[in-house]
Amino acid sequence: MKPTLHNRKTMVLGRPNGDTPVRAACEIIARRREGAYWTVSLSAPDIAERAHPGQFVNVAVSGPGTLLRRPFSISRVSRQGPAAGTVDFVFDAHGPGTGWLADRTAHDVLDVVGPLGNPFPLPRQKVSCLLVGGGYGVAPLFFLAEELRREGLRVDMIVGAATHERIFNAIEAKRITASVTFTTDDGSFGEEGRVTDVLEQVAKDCGTGVVYACGPMPMLRAVAEQCQELELPSQIATEEHMACGVGVCWTCVIPTRTKDGSVRMKRSCIDGPVFNGARIAWENSRWEVGGPLVTGADQPIEEPPPRPTDDELWGNA
Repeated sequence: MKPTLHNRKTMVLGRPNGDTPVRAACEIIARRREGAYWTVSLSAPDIAERAHPGQFVNVAVSGPGTLLRRPFSISRVSRQGPAAGTVDFVFDAHGPGTGWLADRTAHDVLDVVGPLGNPFPLPRQKVSCLLVGGGYGVAPLFFLAEELRREGLRVDMIVGAATHERIFNAIEAKRITASVTFTTDDGSFGEEGRVTDVLEQVAKDCGTGVVYACGPMPMLRAVAEQCQELELPSQIATEEHMACGVGVCWTCVIPTRTKDGSVRMKRSCIDGPVFNGARIAWENSRWEVGGPLVTGADQPIEEPPPRPTDDELWGNA
């Protein structure tokens, strides 16, 4: 169905596939603190109509050193009911741009471009899905979980953070999943350790057929590499630094491996941010994995059940 356009929009550079994103003046409906993070809800009907899990918005901010827009993953979209036409994103206020954003209030208007990037591909087969999130990187996985559940798929989740204060929305994680496992580095909430310390056992217990992940890049590398050892297909929402967000500047490149084994740089803003985890050439990236981050990853599951191949699950994704 063709999306309805309102009068405060401008067409901008599009993606290789899918709807063209828009630039819109979006009113802040709500801004709320959730633990260590902030959630902003925008009135953005054009963006809401087009958005899919894994995509992001690029928001103009103000203040010293804030020439560039700031990218934020879309964490929720409402297309029906009283909140119809709203888009949510979550952020951590740690610099002048996000600090300025945290000071905005309801009815302020933001200059927003979106939705940008390629979304998470959904499985073609009925498989159990394990969603792995680190810090506020778990937020866009809530959007994905809702989509997977609408497709009739089982959804389990692993949520990790440094401390209990940095676990994002534990109640929502419990509500939308068949099971959820929490980990913290200091053991203050859930199990002590990293998400990769529990991934193998959770995947085995839940009969996982595919893994989706979003969070800090070192965590994503550890998850993707562990999934390869466990022969689990993975889809990874990368978090790279972006300047333009529309594929012009080439500052957000990710090294990926082609089918013939060669390495090719792809732009996370338009070729991603979601990539097949097995095709990211992590050894050619700047992201290192610390020793304890992959504890337990070197022991494969004994006699794993047959799983669909990447081509069966994603086609050419």
